[in-house]
Amino acid sequence: MATTDIAFVLTGDLHRNIRALKQIRSLSDGGFSVKVFHLGGNAAKTALPKLVSEQVVRVPSGRGPLYFRRIHQAFHLALQGVNARLYHASDLYVLKTCAKSAKRANAKYSFDSRELYAHVAATAGRPWVRWYWSRLERRLLPGSAGLFTVSDSIADFLARTYGVSRPIVIHNVPEMTNEGALTHEISGVFPGDGLPVFVHLGQMKIDRGCEQLVEAMTLVDDAHLVFLGFGPIQPKLEALVAAKMLQSRVHFVPPVGPREVQAALRGATVGVTMLEDTCLNHRFALPNKLFDYIRAGLPILGSNLVEVAQVVQQNTLGRTADPSDHRAIAPVMNEMKRSPDLPIWSKNASALSETFSWENASQAFMQEMNRILS
Repeated sequence: MATTDIAFVLTGDLHRNIRALKQIRSLSDGGFSVKVFHLGGNAAKTALPKLVSEQVVRVPSGRGPLYFRRIHQAFHLALQGVNARLYHASDLYVLKTCAKSAKRANAKYSFDSRELYAHVAATAGRPWVRWYWSRLERRLLPGSAGLFTVSDSIADFLARTYGVSRPIVIHNVPEMTNEGALTHEISGVFPGDGLPVFVHLGQMKIDRGCEQLVEAMTLVDDAHLVFLGFGPIQPKLEALVAAKMLQSRVHFVPPVGPREVQAALRGATVGVTMLEDTCLNHRFALPNKLFDYIRAGLPILGSNLVEVAQVVQQNTLGRTADPSDHRAIAPVMNEMKRSPDLPIWSKNASALSETFSWENASQAFMQEMNRILS
């Protein structure tokens, strides 16, 4: 039976999970051996650091309770072949598996609540689904040797709801040392006509304010909007852009690699994150893109949700708006596009880039992991 310090378990594709990749690099640098179990995918493979190996667990595609049962069975079978000191669940969907494997091996398990899983958008209007995931958390979180999450609001909610020690907050912040030049030409991303450019980084999905941003552009003159990424609603957005005759001012650019994000953001005027208040998880979220904008020194137009608004307002980084109403977004875009405060917001963002960096956040992560494994 293979032995390792940490069995690091997650659904999805490790090579698309930037948070997990940063964590395993820090664990490796700390001298821990790590074996990652994940579902795999079609993402370009990232070179893994020393002391780290991976195993793809095959699960037939699907959805609903039967699919999650197959996930549990497949990962449980895969983990029977490893003897670890710690079984780390990088999402809720493998927490039960990690807890069972830890019991078998007389070891410990830990959990990274990267979302407020019982209250994500997919559970809205589905009380039995929410009840199931809440019940699982209530049963397993108290036995965890360590808990992590992504925002203060989620940490407070989990501690208050389940009577556990407050999880360690590890923000989804970028690495300062993991940046590079663009590997392909995207010089046309930001039009060179001197007009202000609002950029929306990341996936185009429902409840992220993408449609409202396009609608807002009908009320915003002399500016561009760039969607830098991909997503399931892109065709719908492109049709909306055409219907509103905004093709010359709203642009769609394919995603870039994680190391290319900072180079791709050069030339933007304002970074936008418009996550909508459609579930508690959104309300408490701190999207990755928020910290990417800070790293790039960009002023920010953010949702008026509790966590995003706190970062933007307390650090004087820009403005917030109601993400559900384009008529509320447009006046703020018009205010920001040539505001005399743009240099101040940009300077404040740049000043925070080290604070909101993985090099800083990883210290709390590794301190907790060292405690668990001591």
